[in-house]
Amino acid sequence: MTRFLLAGALAALTLAAPAGATDLASMSQSEREAFRAEVRAYLLDNPEVLMEAIAVLEERQAHQQVAADVALVATNSDEIYNDGYSWVGGNPDGDITLVEFMDYRCGYCRKAYDDVNTLIKTDGNIRFVVKEFPILGEESDLSSRFAIAAQQIAGDEAYEKAHDELITFRGKVSVKSLANLAEKLNLDADAVIARMTSPEVDQVIAANHALAQRLGISGTPTFVLEEQMLRGYVPLAAMQQIVAEVRAQ
Repeated sequence: MTRFLLAGALAALTLAAPAGATDLASMSQSEREAFRAEVRAYLLDNPEVLMEAIAVLEERQAHQQVAADVALVATNSDEIYNDGYSWVGGNPDGDITLVEFMDYRCGYCRKAYDDVNTLIKTDGNIRFVVKEFPILGEESDLSSRFAIAAQQIAGDEAYEKAHDELITFRGKVSVKSLANLAEKLNLDADAVIARMTSPEVDQVIAANHALAQRLGISGTPTFVLEEQMLRGYVPLAAMQQIVAEVRAQ
């Protein structure tokens, strides 16, 4: 990454010079070598200039990423916010919608779990949508299939309970452990386990993966907050600040 930033910064420095002074194509070999030597000597004498250029480049790239994310969210907004199958919690009539792409075996998703719950409960005006996005192997896939199956068999309340149990579960996830969990939650274990491999559950997981691919999401947790995408774990205080900024717009 540093190598690419350095290359970009050097390009930025070259482009910032007068056009005639940096037309390398029109220079002779000796002139090009002399120019490069001058640039190298200047940067060695003034390394802070290179760091400033890198900072400018990083800021520019960040702005470009934000603009690209806004466009992606706008294009896919119906599937992000109102797909008709993802669990919706918090305040269904809230003035802000927060969407989380999550994986039950993701350590940062588990870390975010308490923060997100606190944010939603203390705010009271956030609509919260969970996107099942298993990407960390078989146990992740089994966990998501169980949660989706529980919702399809027994409704949103069953999903919420299953979700809470799975995100805090510390043992090995298997069909047997999930059957035991179903019994603990007073669900029809046979029906839920059978549903896990159904086309209806396959369709939900496939749709979420396809949506994530269109949005450029490859890791968890990833949050969509109105028109912003927040890639990675965001501490509670930072999330509260972002929510306040969105409301102030």
